[in-house]
Amino acid sequence: MLSRPAAGPDLVLRYADHADGLVDVFLPPGLGRPVDPAPLLVLLHGGFWRQEFGRRHLRPLAAGLVREGIVVATPEYRRTGGAGGWPQTADDVERSLATTPGLVEAAAPGGIDPAAPAVVSGHSAGGHLAMWAGLRAGSARIRAVVALAPVSDLRYAARCNLDRGATQALLGGEPDAMPDRYTDADPLRLGLGDVPVTIVQGTDDEQVPVEMNRLVAADHPGITYVELEGVDHFALIDPLSPAFRDHVLPTLRGD
Repeated sequence: MLSRPAAGPDLVLRYADHADGLVDVFLPPGLGRPVDPAPLLVLLHGGFWRQEFGRRHLRPLAAGLVREGIVVATPEYRRTGGAGGWPQTADDVERSLATTPGLVEAAAPGGIDPAAPAVVSGHSAGGHLAMWAGLRAGSARIRAVVALAPVSDLRYAARCNLDRGATQALLGGEPDAMPDRYTDADPLRLGLGDVPVTIVQGTDDEQVPVEMNRLVAADHPGITYVELEGVDHFALIDPLSPAFRDHVLPTLRGD
């Protein structure tokens, strides 16, 4: 799925003046004719916050979503190994969420309602960022958060040394050495608030342990937790997979 060819974005917009301050926008066919504004989905890529993984691998997913009439925005953000880390990575995501609706409306007038709350989703490390920034933004700007196999507990991730220390690279060290950063980066530190949160997790995920999201969901009963038997990490963002068609897509649409 990561190497599957897909069309590029219809728009590339800038939300910040650094090299990674870009957001790709994918528009449904026919947008621009007199139609009701389409819903906006802000989709954050994974890759354990590392520089070598960027937004390009979400193009097949974006192509599947625009066929459903959804405007898809995939922001880039600064990552570890480049100019990222904490809080730069988080600052980028927060800024992109705040500015993307206005940027899309300016570039494609009438395509979306910039005042309508968006859905924010993310996969893997992007799921962590979607939860962190979406819950901070609140329901005035975010209609729902849909986290796909998210790295939802960074202390757990550090203890497990996920992806060879990816969490430690993001936050600058181990939890005992950087307790304030781990607290600040905890997406659920401030509680759920009034933004609905759904976590979708496959049991056969080899990148993000299913046990982590089971525990997070158990500790936060307000989360809607969907566990998919026999589903791996990448099926959740593969628009050709049954897991995506039967579970992820309806959740993103709010069905």
